[in-house]
Amino acid sequence: SPGRIAPGGPRSSASHPKRIAQSIPARPAAPAETSERTTAREASGIRSTQGGASMHPVKGHPVKNWKDITHFAGFDWARDHHSVVIVDLQGRIVADFEFKHSHEGWKGFSDKTAPFQPLAVAVETNQGPAVDQLLQLGLAVYPVNPAASASYRQRKMPSGSKTDHFDGWGLADALRLDGHGWKELMPMDPLTLQLRLLCRDEVALIQQRTLLVNQLQQALLEYYPASLEAFDDWTCPSAWEFVIQFPDPATLAGAGKRRWEKFLHSRKLWRPETAEKRLEIFARADRFKSSEPVIKAKSRLAVSLCMLLRALDAQLDLYREQIEALFKNHPDHDIFGSLPGAKKVLAPRLLSAIGGDPARYGSHQVLQSFAGTAPVSYQSGQINRTTVRRACDKFMRHTVHLWADCFRKASAWGRAYYEKKRAGGMSHACALRCLGQRLLKILFKMISERKPYDAERHALNQQKHGSWVLSLIVKTTQPKTGEQPA
Repeated sequence: SPGRIAPGGPRSSASHPKRIAQSIPARPAAPAETSERTTAREASGIRSTQGGASMHPVKGHPVKNWKDITHFAGFDWARDHHSVVIVDLQGRIVADFEFKHSHEGWKGFSDKTAPFQPLAVAVETNQGPAVDQLLQLGLAVYPVNPAASASYRQRKMPSGSKTDHFDGWGLADALRLDGHGWKELMPMDPLTLQLRLLCRDEVALIQQRTLLVNQLQQALLEYYPASLEAFDDWTCPSAWEFVIQFPDPATLAGAGKRRWEKFLHSRKLWRPETAEKRLEIFARADRFKSSEPVIKAKSRLAVSLCMLLRALDAQLDLYREQIEALFKNHPDHDIFGSLPGAKKVLAPRLLSAIGGDPARYGSHQVLQSFAGTAPVSYQSGQINRTTVRRACDKFMRHTVHLWADCFRKASAWGRAYYEKKRAGGMSHACALRCLGQRLLKILFKMISERKPYDAERHALNQQKHGSWVLSLIVKTTQPKTGEQPA
């Protein structure tokens, strides 16, 4: 009757009315054992894309012809086990099983999927141990954005039901119907992959250093404010060595002026404009201090944090040496090494984040979308607005943001472009995003033509196309009234 509430309870595969019997596929007669499901690490969204730097496809792994694929798998991954649903060309489920993330589990996966070759696999990520195993097995892997995956599942289950089986089924059928327009994930060559992982891990260690520095400053604020007054940059190893040698105000005061001067000279911190001020701060360090229990406890914490920072900084130096060595031997070193503002740090990161294969993106607009510089447009009726693109490669976006900031300081037209955007009311971040948008278009042209950056050629192109940026450069270089040109 109208208004009747549907009975509660989960849906099962038994005794469905005929009118909905086809909406839920039947499971195999002998389903695999199930276990407690762990939350997917990237369920909330893909924050970084490993495929973004897919520079050169690995030999022996050719892109499979879509017309040759006869079966399609939805791969719902987790930390310790994975769920797989395989459908044929007509959409019938031919396999449905789970397996553990172990040597035996992956061997069983290979045996169970052998009858369904050639097989394409849709998975809700494009990196991690599960994707690495799939690529090693020579399967055609198609990454799917988690937001799109949720829509595919809802297409199958409008009621909102969610299980590992429905997730895999939705991915498999979406790959069967729409996969012809998707791009297959290609494994990266070993040199680029190693460089990419090293750059990402280096950034993670730098973030860890920032966390430790913040903890150190908070500890010093509680018992040793004189040290914070004497040093501004706490990412500098000299500041850590100061805390290790003089862990509390009493130790600093008792050391005397001779030891203070010796420390400043040995650490190359002696400056005529700052030395006297620092010595004066050291002399009154014990006048304002915390209680004895606080000093003993927090000084132990501060020294421990400084020791950790010292060890972490040594590891970062080793990372930098290895990254520079790999970048020097990389075939695209000359292209990315020629970028103004990139220098030693950002050039390897740009190469690892973007890669040197333009076929990965197809056009500069796609590259800009990957990097998050292209805005998201929303148009409906009389509503027409744009917003910042959030769904992008976060590592690439961060690297391009840093590059744009360095580029505006190293390039006349970059500085003029940035200042024009700022004068128009844009924020610092928005102006850098706009500059990054233009830089990515230039970089895409460079990797397409396999040519390094040529400032003269770019200036000629600006002049040829009548760029408004060029007119700004001319204005800023013209002498003011009453001045003589240099």
